[in-house]
Amino acid sequence: MTLSIDPNPATALSPHLKLKHIVQSLPKEVFAKDSTKALLMTVKTIVSVTLGMAAIAYSPWYLLPLAWIFTGTAMTGCFTIGHDCAHRSFSNSRKVNDIVGHLFMLTLIYPFHGWRYGHAKHHKHTNKMDVDNAWQPWRPEAYQDAPTWLQVVYQAMRGRLWWLASLPHWAAVHFDWRKFPEGKTRDDVKFSALFVIIGAAVIFPVMLGTLGIWGFIKFWVVPWLVYHFWMSTFTIVHHTAADIPFTPEGEWNEAIAQLSGTVHCDYPRWVEFLCHDINVHVPHHISTAIPSYRLWEAHAIIKANWGEYIKERKFTWELMKDITDKCHIYEETEFYQSFRDFNANN
Repeated sequence: MTLSIDPNPATALSPHLKLKHIVQSLPKEVFAKDSTKALLMTVKTIVSVTLGMAAIAYSPWYLLPLAWIFTGTAMTGCFTIGHDCAHRSFSNSRKVNDIVGHLFMLTLIYPFHGWRYGHAKHHKHTNKMDVDNAWQPWRPEAYQDAPTWLQVVYQAMRGRLWWLASLPHWAAVHFDWRKFPEGKTRDDVKFSALFVIIGAAVIFPVMLGTLGIWGFIKFWVVPWLVYHFWMSTFTIVHHTAADIPFTPEGEWNEAIAQLSGTVHCDYPRWVEFLCHDINVHVPHHISTAIPSYRLWEAHAIIKANWGEYIKERKFTWELMKDITDKCHIYEETEFYQSFRDFNANN
């Protein structure tokens, strides 16, 4: 289906713009769930991961890195499916979303509900300083007051080791149901955490017993680390740039944050194919109800109306170097200051 795009010359980014105004500019077609396309997403990922595992099994040692990269990237497609399920954009059935989400995130050892509730906070408070929970920069006083070891970790995760940053986040945030409000939310998170813990307690010994330690590392650990490379990279690029502010709560505007605080980044087409276009990120922040297979259609319409306000990047080493060299400590007027500049002034 091809949508006609009629730019609206009256659209403008202003403090009075509300998110609903942008949502209302999108046709209902971009919100429509298609069970066939959702099924094809799952089939594509299952087939891709299976092919990747076969490549790992049969590749000579010098081709293993390519097989690992392909398989880990294909496993990232499991996350995208779970991501759609968490936003209820995979299926009209809540039960289907929960079952599919739990199963696909189990492959990555991610508790579905723990991630779902935490991620919902990010969408509700995108780039709101002191509230958003995704790649928020530390305030200078928080950095200064942190113990030396934590400063070193923060410097690494904001620097050249950004690609490992999702690992401590995964380990520290999504498994502890005590951090979530009592009642249904905590019960959901507890169920998902136990589902993953029990699943890993069954699957990992079987893998170790049948494949051995090297087989376990080769077939699961290394592809899983490739997945975390993409998880860390996608999420830091989505909302981090020297010209993207984190705004204090009193100054924060939801529509501006979701439209101009979100980066559309073009990755190699094979990456987007395996990851189901998860990096077409602006429409996803305009409305989480848009399924991943409709994101390009929605992006074209949003760009036609508000294109001058959309930030678009291309995934390159220069992009990652710019982010990891500059975007470190919160600064009110310049948005960020680097560790070097901060240390020079303190």
